[in-house]
Amino acid sequence: MPCSRHVLFWILLLLVLSPCARSAEPTLSLSEADGQKWYRGNMHTHSLWSDGDDYPEMIAAWYRDQRYDFLVFTDHNVLLQGDRWIDVEKNKGGQAAFDKLIAEFPDDWVQTRTIEERKQVRLSTFDEMFDRLAMPQEFLLIQGEEITDTYKNLPVHMCVTNTTELLPPLHGDSVLELMQRNIDAAVSRRERSGEKSLIHLNHPNYKFGVTAEQLMHVIGENFFEIYNGVTESRNSGDAVHASTSRIWDIVNTWRLSQLDLPIMYALAADDGHTYHLEEPGGIAQPGRGWVMVLAETLTPDALVSALEAGRFYASSGVSLDSIVVADNELTVEVMAEEGITYRIDFIGTRKGFNATTSPAVEDENMAAGMTRVYSDDVGTVLKSVTGSSASYRMTGDELYVRAVVTSSRRHPNPSEKGDFEQAWIQPIRPEK
Repeated sequence: MPCSRHVLFWILLLLVLSPCARSAEPTLSLSEADGQKWYRGNMHTHSLWSDGDDYPEMIAAWYRDQRYDFLVFTDHNVLLQGDRWIDVEKNKGGQAAFDKLIAEFPDDWVQTRTIEERKQVRLSTFDEMFDRLAMPQEFLLIQGEEITDTYKNLPVHMCVTNTTELLPPLHGDSVLELMQRNIDAAVSRRERSGEKSLIHLNHPNYKFGVTAEQLMHVIGENFFEIYNGVTESRNSGDAVHASTSRIWDIVNTWRLSQLDLPIMYALAADDGHTYHLEEPGGIAQPGRGWVMVLAETLTPDALVSALEAGRFYASSGVSLDSIVVADNELTVEVMAEEGITYRIDFIGTRKGFNATTSPAVEDENMAAGMTRVYSDDVGTVLKSVTGSSASYRMTGDELYVRAVVTSSRRHPNPSEKGDFEQAWIQPIRPEK
């Protein structure tokens, strides 16, 4: 009997400590508590180091003044390192940009010289800007790169956040091979260096360079831009091309149901190029889209870790109080503004969905480079609520559930005419 009581004690203890026997605890709780804080950041930025029209320190100062917490510089195939001199007048910003630079930084910060009677200015490096503009736990600058590659006439661009080593484009014999080779190189470089970097696919609908079918098969890259601030990025697609939201649902449906690959997360980013327009409406102005990352501290490693854990949401204007998952229920709380209404849509795909597809157009050659047409079962609206708070209880037959909040307020400077401010909550899977 003593032995039996001893065995019974351990059985009961194991039952008490087992996940099934514990009191219900949130599997995900995103709110400012226990030392966690929301950090607002832009992860896609261009300057005069590549094809932007302003000096990098001016861009950094703008984001700082707009109360962003972090900014990633991602110029095309270049890091902000070494000596680079440009003609004061013969660049995308011209004399006007230089005059603003002098006005903002009037001391000995700006270095100039004259070569063959042409005035040149030296572009500030990332390290110089960091020392001048970054503020511990208030404003963080992160070095990144946009790996800018092309397959035939299709642009395939990927941003790397937090890298001190240039990653040249590696090309490939298809869009998928090109993406996979560049991703593999970025992952290998991260493992070799120990720097916690993150790679994400940019604007898949820019010149409709990447399809859902190509993106769903990529291994080692779990992020893409659902919202890109450049007008030509065509986030909403068109009559024959899927929107980025539709691409997101197709990719996750196939990754989770058939490909045994992780969830694909979605980002919003400016992809800023033009900084001097006084009025909204430019092709690539800043301040259109960002991420809100919940992390313990404002460092590159902490931000990347939080992003990889799905502890963030993407926004073009809507702010959230909290995102909570508990007992298979997803609850979204909006930081509501007076006079503004909100619609919260819960979107997902159920198991046993209709998996039939068809070409987007009849022309076979054209259709080969376009996302196919999928059934309405893929990425269907599971529940829609008007209000600043809503919940969706998962039944267990969903492959995933995500949420999108749409404000009644028009975006003040939209990527596409008619956009409303939105927030995109990352997909979750029901507990088994």
